[in-house]
Amino acid sequence: MARYILILAQAFLLGGITACQQVPSVRFDIDARRDVKPISRYIYGINQFHGVVDGLEGPYSNLTFTRLGGNRFTAYNWTNNASNAGSDYFFHNDDYLVDGDLFKGIQLVPGGAVIPTLDVGYRHNAAVLLTIPINGYVAADKLAHASVRDSGANYLQTRFKPERPRKNAAFTLTPDPNAPLVYQDEFVNWVKTKCPYAQTDLDRPIWFSMDNEPDWWTQAHLEVHPQPVTYAELVGQTIAYASAVKDVMGSTLIFGPANYGWFGYVALQGAPDGGGRDFHEYYLQRMAEAEKSFGRRLLDVLDVHWYPEAQGGGVRIMGSHTTTAPSVSAARMQAPRSLWDPTYSEVSWITEKSIGAPIRLIPRLKDKIDKCYPGTKLAISEYYFGAGNDISGGIAQADALGIFGREGLFAAAIWPDENKMPFVDGAFQMYRDFDGKNGTFGDISVRAQTGDIEKCSVYASLDSRNGGRMIVVLINKTNRPLQANMRFHNADRFDRADVYQLTSARPVPQPAGIVKIDGRHCLDYVMPAFSVTTLQLGDGS
Repeated sequence: MARYILILAQAFLLGGITACQQVPSVRFDIDARRDVKPISRYIYGINQFHGVVDGLEGPYSNLTFTRLGGNRFTAYNWTNNASNAGSDYFFHNDDYLVDGDLFKGIQLVPGGAVIPTLDVGYRHNAAVLLTIPINGYVAADKLAHASVRDSGANYLQTRFKPERPRKNAAFTLTPDPNAPLVYQDEFVNWVKTKCPYAQTDLDRPIWFSMDNEPDWWTQAHLEVHPQPVTYAELVGQTIAYASAVKDVMGSTLIFGPANYGWFGYVALQGAPDGGGRDFHEYYLQRMAEAEKSFGRRLLDVLDVHWYPEAQGGGVRIMGSHTTTAPSVSAARMQAPRSLWDPTYSEVSWITEKSIGAPIRLIPRLKDKIDKCYPGTKLAISEYYFGAGNDISGGIAQADALGIFGREGLFAAAIWPDENKMPFVDGAFQMYRDFDGKNGTFGDISVRAQTGDIEKCSVYASLDSRNGGRMIVVLINKTNRPLQANMRFHNADRFDRADVYQLTSARPVPQPAGIVKIDGRHCLDYVMPAFSVTTLQLGDGS
């Protein structure tokens, strides 16, 4: 039995509280031998987009996963680096993906838009997820003068090129950009040749996503897919392209279907052949059947995007994602509970009109996997809780990272706000660089329970490489200090606690002292108002 004590006066000092103040308390129970499970290294991820394609720098330099996706890649032509963002940018064919100093010298190189992300993933020992278009067409040119839909009734023939899953001929690393067809298995071969480590290096694998938000094609990509996608079409295209990818890189992982949100999950945005069937269940069942037919998995990771619909004071936390009104901020800090909590019903159309119950997103999706295609991993390859420039956004982000690890998510990547999001940066650092020396949360999750989930969260981990180390993250979602009365069970003895804080005062983790631990199997600590605290417990060596 571990034995700990942190003298309360020291806790007051670290938490910025004087001994004469009355501080409400909450109990945390941490048990090192219960709910023990590995934490996937790939949950600490970020999406790349133009302008931050080197997004694994700065506060993200110790992240472990990056994705190259978004609407730009639904019509990306790897042979000439042309793309079309659909309704995101006036339906223009253009050179946006290779514009700027970062791409000098590779604008005309096949795969040029992908090269910087592959390079940054390699340098930072991070997994990379690339997007494979499966809709049937990619941009043919970079003219960018107007919507391609103004180019005449036959614009699909003049402004786009058909893309196919298989070439059925010898591959080349330098395809002719004027050729009539674009082949995706040839692109995968190009990646395999450029990055031979990708199939064996577990720190730097390269995986492939089957397009981006296909349920939204008819809204975002009218230029290439004006008709609503159907259940049968999406599964058929996924099987065709995934089998082609795996014929070239057999050990890679396939992610899909990258739904944009809830209505996509359950009905593929009202697909005409849905017939009331749950889309994810249909998709998983069909991919399980495909494995039997092809003799191997063609779907490894069920992948979704999550932009919360939760509201505070009638305002959606993402609909006005820079809003920091108290009611919106309060809803934002509670919103991560919808990722798991069976007792929490957010205020949103999902809970009120769709299911009439708590969302519990990760367990809900895992239940569908267990029912329809056991062994499939789960990813959230785009998400954001908003207000990255405010402590409420930092708290939501820190809570989400703790949940991802505890709930067994395989991979996750935030979609960065194009505005500054320093408190989200700081939240990542509280798990991946809390001490400025790449100090990280452990890779083994253990039981950590809070006595008041509305007010605060707690996450605990062990380090498989250092058995004498425990990392605990404490989150205070209230506007006043809270005393954390931590009780430890079945843990080794620790002699010290290194304390780091993220508060509204600064969006960068701050060291808050080193505390010697001696005495009972408890640790009392006063959490500052609206804060994230990382405690590194060790033996002092």
